[in-house]
Amino acid sequence: METASNKGQCPVMHGANTAVGSTPMAWWPNALNLDILHQHDQKTNPLPADFDYRKALSTLDVDALKADVHALMTDSQAWWPADWGHYGGLMIRMAWHAAGSYRIADGRGGAGTGNQRFAPLNSWPDNVNLDKARRLLWPIKKKYGNAISWADLMILAGTIAYESMGLKTFGFAFGREDIWHPEKDVYWGSEKAWLDASRYEDSARESLENPLAAVQMGLIYVNPEGVNGQPDPLRTAQDVRETFRRMAMNDEETVALTAGGHTVGKAHGNGLASNLGADPEAADVFEQGLGWNNHVGRGVGRDTVTSGIEGAWTTHPTRWDNGYFELLFKYEWELKKSPAGAWQWEPIDIDEADMPVDVEDPSIRVNPMMTDADMAMIKDPVYREISERFYKDPGYFSDVFARAWFKLTHRDLGPKACYVGPDVPAEDLIWQDPVPAGVKDYDVSAVAAAIRASGLSVADRIATAWDSARTYRGSDKRGGANGARLRLAPQNTWEGNEPDRLARVLAVVEPIALAHQISVADVIVLAGNTAVEDAAAEAGYPVRVPFLPGRGDASQAMTDVESFAVLEPIADGFRNWLTPQIGAPAEELLLDRAQLMGLSAPEMTVLVGGLRVLGANAHGSQAGVLTDRVGQLTTDFFVHLTDMTYSWVPVGRNRYEIRDRQTGEARWIASRVDLVFGSNSILRAYSEHYAQDDQQAQFVQDFVDAWVKVMNADRFESK
Repeated sequence: METASNKGQCPVMHGANTAVGSTPMAWWPNALNLDILHQHDQKTNPLPADFDYRKALSTLDVDALKADVHALMTDSQAWWPADWGHYGGLMIRMAWHAAGSYRIADGRGGAGTGNQRFAPLNSWPDNVNLDKARRLLWPIKKKYGNAISWADLMILAGTIAYESMGLKTFGFAFGREDIWHPEKDVYWGSEKAWLDASRYEDSARESLENPLAAVQMGLIYVNPEGVNGQPDPLRTAQDVRETFRRMAMNDEETVALTAGGHTVGKAHGNGLASNLGADPEAADVFEQGLGWNNHVGRGVGRDTVTSGIEGAWTTHPTRWDNGYFELLFKYEWELKKSPAGAWQWEPIDIDEADMPVDVEDPSIRVNPMMTDADMAMIKDPVYREISERFYKDPGYFSDVFARAWFKLTHRDLGPKACYVGPDVPAEDLIWQDPVPAGVKDYDVSAVAAAIRASGLSVADRIATAWDSARTYRGSDKRGGANGARLRLAPQNTWEGNEPDRLARVLAVVEPIALAHQISVADVIVLAGNTAVEDAAAEAGYPVRVPFLPGRGDASQAMTDVESFAVLEPIADGFRNWLTPQIGAPAEELLLDRAQLMGLSAPEMTVLVGGLRVLGANAHGSQAGVLTDRVGQLTTDFFVHLTDMTYSWVPVGRNRYEIRDRQTGEARWIASRVDLVFGSNSILRAYSEHYAQDDQQAQFVQDFVDAWVKVMNADRFESK
């Protein structure tokens, strides 16, 4: 019956699933957020559970695909016409901004997952109108289906764009697998507003917040108008150098990429930015996923507004040539405002022949322009010297750029074992962290026996294997046990690797490897496996830990010390170690490492509990070793953590005593990382699960499964 109180009311709670404040974390923002360990759940993926992208790639007609992408470059569409009839500049910018979000500090960002399709990247101010580039690619993606990922297609489009305009590229590799929802685990900055300028505390080079590699929220690198929108090429040079360094690029690569990126295409600012509609995530449903649409004026072709800066950098923007340096050095440049009101540099008294033609009418000549970052290429002394070298030697410039473009677009793809396709370069590059192939066919049982006879303790074997493998990060597939770089600089001196203990263990492990003519990497991992087996047997639950032989040993010459330095841990909650000066909560650092290692919350839980009772804490710490049977793979950590016989009392920074409630006696000590497994409601549920009397056998098997996952995380050649 309809009444006055319910008449016209909708039974659905509007905004219940999407409004701010609708999630537990919104109500309790200081609670430990485990969501980063639940990313990319299979339930979000529409592909079959047994889908194998590498297998799908084997069915791809690469030549036909490349021909279609080539044809797309000059197939101008009325709904979004190509500048000068060529989409090359747009496709390059799309690929560049997909790859350019990568940062070396934590390996996150980059082009390896197709994440540009989702928020926040799909709606970043620096990515205006890249939604159009992806939509132009849709017919090709539709045609080839699951045989080509969006991640691969976007980078291929940028590479083909350069080829179609005359650059001899260095190569291309397929192998990037798509994600299917936003990467909420990536920290893009603490700002609450686009282009907020708060990442630099002062003008010092090192003040940019770590691990970020862009100077403002919503930018890929730097503000093209200048620092905080104020032109100053020398100051901009500082930002450029720092942001590119955080992408693992040196000065020569930085100049090459800046020049090569601006040799083709144009910036768009011939109109009012205020006429643009909402970004893709905020746009109404009738926009169908497209954003920044201009419903006031024409808004396409010569009237497009993207960055607000207007014009091409070179005389022939659809041709790969040396025009960028030719114009940059030939003319004096002055500051002007674009039609959209953005600062840009334009040449003084330019010859008409050097002016590019209008994107729609070749009878009209228009001024070229340069951004503040372009002017930095001749104002900064180091950049100018490199620019002059490129200007005088166009062939050298083309080669350096082709290699830098390949590095930019493949940096987060991982080692060459992850590369697929006919255009993979044969050359091994040091930034690919090369590892020689190891021996696979040998008597594993004989090596295991030699390890057991060596006298190495369970704790030593576990700790060394863990330290070797824990450097792996799924974000860019760097690190891991393969290569045994634990024995090389810089890893052999890292505090978290306990150099003295490590040297003692290596002195035992290396002769075993030599005697059996196998890699040290294999012996280190096998030693850890035998320790797990021995500890499980001591607990009364014998188990076999699967071992995958075939790791190789990298040399020091194969190891870029500076590049590997960023992998050094500042904390490892799994071994209950925290650098004293770190202010971040230890449990949050544990989550970050677990996510980078590709672990789920249950896997993280079982590994922490197991490593504690195995005595694997760094520097012999007793924190969290909640057992009287150290060295046995038991559930004691969970049993005693959840036992209400005890109370938990803070006694210092990151230090707690677990006391008998009746006697007040301090039974054990613990850290925040230990106690979070009893305090966080989700983690406590896991802890109670393993503390049950019927879970010892399952705990051992779950620990083994998680351990093997960590040890084999970087064995791409076997996947």
